[in-house]
Amino acid sequence: MTKPETNEYAEYYGRYISLVADGDINKTLAAQFEDTLKLLRSIPESKGLHAYAPGKWTIKQAIGHVTDAERVFAYRALRVGRGDQTALPGFEQDDFVAGTDFNARTLADLIDEFTVVRQATLHLFKHFSDEEWRRVGTASDNPVSTRALAYCIAGHELYHNALLRERYLAE
Repeated sequence: MTKPETNEYAEYYGRYISLVADGDINKTLAAQFEDTLKLLRSIPESKGLHAYAPGKWTIKQAIGHVTDAERVFAYRALRVGRGDQTALPGFEQDDFVAGTDFNARTLADLIDEFTVVRQATLHLFKHFSDEEWRRVGTASDNPVSTRALAYCIAGHELYHNALLRERYLAE
């Protein structure tokens, strides 16, 4: 599978999609999953509440956000892939993070939740037909294809992994 065309997603998501190599997105997500787990498991619990600057999310909040975003993107992919033409609403990431207390949880628990969500995503995606991957729906008032949503998941994860390495763990 090739990367989605720019008319298959909102311009904003290009920042994530551009981070992902062409190829089988299922294999990419599976390999990336292993890399992310290795990264997350290397973080000691004592760093979980670390934020790299005032007003920025903690490591725990960032992990929770990545998991929440994957859930939203995968749900959208399910709806679009199945041919549902209902316009899907956007979601405000800051409201999602503020709406729960990721900081009260352990890193191990947040990693377990990420694991379960990724496994569900991989299982969903492995059964999409070529036709389902090409379908286009609407989310956040923009066209979006099933394959663009899969690339958004991968790119969003790559983006946040780089932030973890460069801004949270490099100190």
